[in-house]
Amino acid sequence: MSKIVATLIAGLFATSVFAQTPAATSTTATSTEAKADAKHAKEVAKADAKVEKADAKAKEDVAEAKADAAHKKAKADRKHAEKKADAKADKAEAAADHTAKTN
Repeated sequence: MSKIVATLIAGLFATSVFAQTPAATSTTATSTEAKADAKHAKEVAKADAKVEKADAKAKEDVAEAKADAAHKKAKADRKHAEKKADAKADKAEAAADHTAKTN
Protein backbone atom coordinates (compact mmCIF):
# COMPACT_ATOMS: atom_id res chain seq x y z
CA MET A 1 0.00 0.00 0.00
CA SER A 2 2.77 2.44 0.90
CA LYS A 3 4.52 1.74 -2.40
CA ILE A 4 1.36 2.66 -4.26
CA VAL A 5 0.98 5.88 -2.32
CA ALA A 6 4.64 6.75 -2.87
CA THR A 7 4.25 6.12 -6.61
CA LEU A 8 1.15 8.30 -6.76
CA ILE A 9 2.88 11.13 -4.92
CA ALA A 10 5.93 10.86 -7.17
CA GLY A 11 3.58 11.00 -10.15
CA LEU A 12 1.99 14.16 -8.78
CA PHE A 13 5.38 15.80 -8.42
CA ALA A 14 6.39 14.76 -11.93
CA THR A 15 3.10 16.04 -13.34
CA SER A 16 3.41 19.34 -11.52
CA VAL A 17 6.84 19.93 -13.09
CA PHE A 18 5.50 19.55 -16.62
CA ALA A 19 2.20 21.30 -15.95
CA GLN A 20 3.74 24.57 -14.80
CA THR A 21 3.10 27.59 -16.96
CA PRO A 22 5.98 29.76 -18.19
CA ALA A 23 7.10 32.42 -15.74
CA ALA A 24 4.95 35.54 -15.91
CA THR A 25 6.52 38.97 -16.19
CA SER A 26 4.45 40.37 -13.39
CA THR A 27 5.59 39.93 -9.79
CA THR A 28 2.00 39.48 -8.61
CA ALA A 29 1.60 36.35 -10.71
CA THR A 30 4.89 34.96 -9.39
CA SER A 31 3.85 35.73 -5.83
CA THR A 32 0.48 34.01 -6.37
CA GLU A 33 2.23 30.98 -7.86
CA ALA A 34 4.62 30.83 -4.93
CA LYS A 35 1.70 30.90 -2.50
CA ALA A 36 -0.05 28.18 -4.49
CA ASP A 37 3.10 26.06 -4.52
CA ALA A 38 3.54 26.53 -0.78
CA LYS A 39 -0.08 25.57 -0.17
CA HIS A 40 0.33 22.53 -2.41
CA ALA A 41 3.51 21.48 -0.60
CA LYS A 42 1.75 21.85 2.75
CA GLU A 43 -1.18 19.70 1.58
CA VAL A 44 1.21 17.05 0.24
CA ALA A 45 3.10 17.02 3.54
CA LYS A 46 -0.16 16.58 5.44
CA ALA A 47 -1.20 13.73 3.16
CA ASP A 48 2.20 12.06 3.59
CA ALA A 49 1.95 12.36 7.36
CA LYS A 50 -1.53 10.88 7.30
CA VAL A 51 -0.35 7.94 5.18
CA GLU A 52 2.62 7.29 7.45
CA LYS A 53 0.39 7.42 10.52
CA ALA A 54 -2.05 4.95 8.96
CA ASP A 55 0.84 2.70 7.93
CA ALA A 56 2.26 2.73 11.47
CA LYS A 57 -1.19 1.92 12.89
CA ALA A 58 -1.58 -0.97 10.45
CA LYS A 59 1.84 -2.36 11.41
CA GLU A 60 0.91 -2.08 15.08
CA ASP A 61 -2.37 -3.93 14.44
CA VAL A 62 -0.53 -6.71 12.57
CA ALA A 63 2.00 -7.10 15.38
CA GLU A 64 -0.79 -7.26 17.95
CA ALA A 65 -2.68 -9.87 15.91
CA LYS A 66 0.45 -12.01 15.55
CA ALA A 67 1.12 -11.85 19.29
CA ASP A 68 -2.49 -12.79 20.03
CA ALA A 69 -2.31 -15.72 17.60
CA ALA A 70 0.94 -16.95 19.16
CA HIS A 71 -0.64 -16.77 22.61
CA LYS A 72 -3.71 -18.75 21.49
CA LYS A 73 -1.51 -21.34 19.78
CA ALA A 74 0.59 -21.80 22.92
CA LYS A 75 -2.58 -22.18 25.00
CA ALA A 76 -3.97 -24.77 22.57
CA ASP A 77 -0.66 -26.67 22.58
CA ARG A 78 -0.62 -26.69 26.39
CA LYS A 79 -4.21 -28.01 26.55
CA HIS A 80 -3.38 -30.69 23.99
CA ALA A 81 -0.34 -31.80 25.98
CA GLU A 82 -2.42 -31.99 29.17
CA LYS A 83 -5.11 -34.09 27.47
CA LYS A 84 -2.49 -36.35 25.96
CA ALA A 85 -0.84 -36.83 29.37
CA ASP A 86 -4.24 -37.54 30.97
CA ALA A 87 -5.05 -40.10 28.28
CA LYS A 88 -1.67 -41.78 28.76
CA ALA A 89 -2.19 -41.88 32.53
CA ASP A 90 -5.69 -43.34 32.08
CA LYS A 91 -4.31 -45.96 29.73
CA ALA A 92 -1.57 -46.89 32.20
CA GLU A 93 -4.11 -47.05 35.04
CA ALA A 94 -6.40 -49.27 32.96
CA ALA A 95 -3.47 -51.55 32.14
CA ALA A 96 -2.53 -51.73 35.83
CA ASP A 97 -6.15 -52.55 36.77
CA HIS A 98 -6.27 -55.24 34.12
CA THR A 99 -2.99 -56.73 35.33
CA ALA A 100 -4.20 -56.63 38.94
CA LYS A 101 -7.47 -58.39 38.03
CA THR A 102 -5.73 -61.15 36.12
CA ASN A 103 -3.30 -61.89 38.96
